[in-house]
Amino acid sequence: MDSSSTRRQNTRRRLFEAAVTLIAEQGFSSTTVDEIAERAGVAKGTVYYNFASKTVLFEELLRHGIELLTDSLQAAADETAERGGSRVDALDAMIRAGLDFITRYPALMQLYVAELWRTNRAWQSTLMQVRRRAIAVIESVLREAVAEGELSEEIDVPLTASALFGMVLVAALDWQSFQPERSIDEVHSALSRLLQGRVSGGR
Repeated sequence: MDSSSTRRQNTRRRLFEAAVTLIAEQGFSSTTVDEIAERAGVAKGTVYYNFASKTVLFEELLRHGIELLTDSLQAAADETAERGGSRVDALDAMIRAGLDFITRYPALMQLYVAELWRTNRAWQSTLMQVRRRAIAVIESVLREAVAEGELSEEIDVPLTASALFGMVLVAALDWQSFQPERSIDEVHSALSRLLQGRVSGGR
């Protein structure tokens, strides 16, 4: 990668970070391009050089963030498979990967949750597409688990995948907002027990 490409990637990263922080603090409509440029330490023209508008910047921000999360989930599943772990082990590793990701990028995931239910945004279609890809990674592992007899054939794979995705997202945000004294290990352990069906008391 040449130096100009590296510089552009670094600039876009700073713009993403500035945008996600400001929009989390004050909302999309109240955040201006001038503020994003100032927070990123670049000229206003640099924002428009990299993104046609604030809307395009935010759309790309959401796409980039959820793609990073998807990559994290896939990597967790692949690493578990390489170690010879079961598909349920892979799902558990994906829960931990999701918690780790949200811990690193809390403002991004807060924005994702806030925007998920707004149907009048220009980026709604993009958001649905990247969400679909993230959940498809979980679905794939669930289908393998059913095929291998690790999970019942009666489970609704698409709905279960969405439930697992939502469980990690909401639990992590609730943990960070209302129970920050808990460690990530505690949160992971609780969600792991939910995954394995031991909440009401099991082995």
